[in-house]
Amino acid sequence: MEHEFWHRRWANKEIGFHEGSVNEYLYKHWPELSSKTTDTVLVPLCGKAHDLWWLHDRGHPIIGVELSEIACKDFFEEGGEKAKVHPGEPFTTFKNGDLEIWCGDFFQLVPEDVARVRLVYDRAALIALPPETRPKYVEHLTAVTPDSTQILLITLDYEGSPTSPPFNVSNDEVHELYADDYLIEHIHTQTLANDHPFAKRKGLTGATESVFRLTKV
Repeated sequence: MEHEFWHRRWANKEIGFHEGSVNEYLYKHWPELSSKTTDTVLVPLCGKAHDLWWLHDRGHPIIGVELSEIACKDFFEEGGEKAKVHPGEPFTTFKNGDLEIWCGDFFQLVPEDVARVRLVYDRAALIALPPETRPKYVEHLTAVTPDSTQILLITLDYEGSPTSPPFNVSNDEVHELYADDYLIEHIHTQTLANDHPFAKRKGLTGATESVFRLTKV
């Protein structure tokens, strides 16, 4: 999606993808990653997700990457915390201790930026991208992160050809995108209830969410 698309969505508060609480799969499955509580976590396309606070409360330094300045400001304001803002190129950084959100284009990250990262949390990055952009995203994520980095990936799959996010990503596509560089473990699948807010809004039946643990090899 073009930058203007996301800036418009945030300006118009069209953020149905934002969860107002910690993601259920995060607190259920995060302990399954082979990690230390001091490992730095990268959260691509993080928005203003409460998940960042949850991870930070468990001792993890955080680097979130988010295109929208509105989202970055809202994250700290709604969390009741202040951030020191450091303007720069290609990223303006919002920092509160070792919780950082880098405001800018994810594709501008370089390996030096995330050299201390050992873990990645992706709930809404891959599924936010259209099919033609997803290989580029995975390629760039793989290029910048250190060896042995682990990813907790959450996907959504449903029938149809959506024109806006969240997009459907099948389990087969996950293997196509990641198999060359990662050990893939499919650790959970759950069918969305018909009264789930997203399923109701889209009129979906049989939509599923899957959770993967990926290890870069």
